[in-house]
Amino acid sequence: MPVLLNYWMIFPLVAVVSLLLTGVIRRYALSRNLLDIPNNRSSHAVPTPRAGGLAIVLTFFPGLLALWMIGSLPTKVLFALFGAGSLVTWIGFLDDRRHIPPKWRLGAHFLGAAWGIFWLGDLPPLSVFGHLVHLGWAGYLLAAVYLVWVLNLYNFMDGIDGIAGIEAITVCLGGGIVSALFAPASQEWLVPALLLSAVAGFLCWNFPPAKIFMGDSGSGFLGLTLGLLSIQASQVNPELFWCWLILLGVFIVDATTTLLRRAIRGKAIYEAHCSHAYQHASRRFDAHRPVSVVVGMINLFWLLPVALLVTFGSLPGSTGLLIAYSPLIFCAFLFKAGLEVRQKNISA
Repeated sequence: MPVLLNYWMIFPLVAVVSLLLTGVIRRYALSRNLLDIPNNRSSHAVPTPRAGGLAIVLTFFPGLLALWMIGSLPTKVLFALFGAGSLVTWIGFLDDRRHIPPKWRLGAHFLGAAWGIFWLGDLPPLSVFGHLVHLGWAGYLLAAVYLVWVLNLYNFMDGIDGIAGIEAITVCLGGGIVSALFAPASQEWLVPALLLSAVAGFLCWNFPPAKIFMGDSGSGFLGLTLGLLSIQASQVNPELFWCWLILLGVFIVDATTTLLRRAIRGKAIYEAHCSHAYQHASRRFDAHRPVSVVVGMINLFWLLPVALLVTFGSLPGSTGLLIAYSPLIFCAFLFKAGLEVRQKNISA
């Protein structure tokens, strides 16, 4: 009971501190002219402070330490999340302040991914259509590529007010639920619940119309952390990895479809653009809020139920992934993911 009480003390405290700290960072960003200036690729119409994602990081880390101190977080997970997250946040903050060449950013991303994989330890075999596939050393390379992709796609998808925060909150909620149901004694739900709390405080400032943006420091951190949590969950049971992939489906499908269609059309994949499905949708509805809210609803009312079917053994994880992603792929094409159109700035 005392340990349970500590959980409920930590989570609201983290959310409140995140809320207050975001306001402090907003004032700092305004005083230092750390603003996101609208351009022809932007989805907003007015200069807006950025780097608000630092509030998520600076409240999540003390929360991790608190969980570790009460014996509810393994040391290896603490080191994996803290070390990898710190590196990615730092390079993202530098990029928020002044442009960092892509090769240096990518190098830091792979270094952070390698650090996280090292501390998490052995990778379990992957369950594919009922068969366990042992990837051996190739699994570590694939895991690093996967983490760097999730990190960067989260950055790509953080383009309209509230979408990245809502995605993180709903994915963490779903991940916490499936972990608690699948392995109630493992306490795997604690870290997703902690991250949800840290993001909730920030989202109060970022919900449309946003008063501050997350910035690369926050989006990169969230992408890498969610990726590491999915790998950690796979160590409890390989099927849980598929559950996390299902829950991340909106971001994975939109970003991957957009990148592939741009590559097929001969566009440089590293060039900034405004051709994601969610960006087309925000222009079609002339607003950010409905798109961001619908993303959360898809996560809770479509992807989470499919993940729960996997959790209860009604579906193999890989089959559940195909079922979950099929309508998302259809929507990505419906909203012209990867196709360029004339940009239109939207205020909220």
